[in-house]
Amino acid sequence: MFVEVHVIQNYALSNLNRDDTGAPKTCEFGGARRARISSQCLKRAVRTYFREEAVIPSRQLSYRTRLLKDALSGRLAARGVDAEAAAQLAATVIEQLGLKLEKERTQYLLFLGEQEIDRLAALALDHRDALLSGKKGDKELQAQFLAALDGGEAVDLALFGRMIADKPEKNVDAAVQMAHAISTHAVSTEFDFYSAVDDLQRQDADEGAGAGMLGTTLYNSACYYRYANVDFNQLVANLGGNREQARDAVRAFLQGMIHAVPTGKQTGSAAQNPPALIMIVVREKGLWSLANAFVKPIRATGNSDLIALSAEAMVAHFGQLARMYGTEAISYAGLSTYLAVGTLPSPVVAEETVTALIDAAMGALAAGRQ
Repeated sequence: MFVEVHVIQNYALSNLNRDDTGAPKTCEFGGARRARISSQCLKRAVRTYFREEAVIPSRQLSYRTRLLKDALSGRLAARGVDAEAAAQLAATVIEQLGLKLEKERTQYLLFLGEQEIDRLAALALDHRDALLSGKKGDKELQAQFLAALDGGEAVDLALFGRMIADKPEKNVDAAVQMAHAISTHAVSTEFDFYSAVDDLQRQDADEGAGAGMLGTTLYNSACYYRYANVDFNQLVANLGGNREQARDAVRAFLQGMIHAVPTGKQTGSAAQNPPALIMIVVREKGLWSLANAFVKPIRATGNSDLIALSAEAMVAHFGQLARMYGTEAISYAGLSTYLAVGTLPSPVVAEETVTALIDAAMGALAAGRQ
């Protein structure tokens, strides 16, 4: 079973996800320049939402970090190991995993579950003498440490997957496919010239009473189409066959897709604009991104705005695909919106609230063939 999420979301003037020059990210689509928010940025926002809103217990979440040594040292110190021995033990654990440290950090970011890190610390305590003796090449001991990297029931790891370059057997195939968000219309980047006043500079100073700092920042405003899907069977496999936990993970992911907002330059833009339309589809097969609804850039008219026209185009394109390919594989298709989108194509139904939409989708997922 698969769960798809389609979102129309209009952000006011903002720079939620910038490139290496500081400009909002863009891409070419349908022959026009579009605003873009990368899938990595969106995943990060969802993961942050999980932790901040406590929709997933903290012990079922992960950390993406190069500071594994510090994390292990802290846990060992909390269990009574003195600081020097804790640091040595932590470094030896990382060596047992076949990883290397550079300036006290792992060579690359690791995505590790909270419980995986705890288990590594517990093993370090259990084998403290052997680790501190300096003996190397104990294959059985190395196998125990590697066995601790089993995902640790981490929901975000099971959803988004991980790759450990030096230990590919510990990779986790992602259950989620997340598209880059793209604007439904052509977009141009705006330059904002700003000045910052020095509050303590006197009016009669040699430099005058002018600004203490000048600069430019870049922004845009855009109506985005966002799309993601969850492979429920892959998610169940990633969580060791625990279907109940997998269903909880899907619900949390749907909430995150709707409510999580990237944080880039938010203190200077406050682009806290919730989605105008959310559509959820539960199906057995045949995934459909609706991005091609916007190959021809949407243009606002005198009577209709970008948000309404984008929603109409998305829903209409779903109807086109439904007529062409059929809907036999679809268990549920529903949407929630404050917009007037006209007659909905079969089998799409309107739900009054976002909560009702998620509940209906989860009911269809529970009732579907697994």
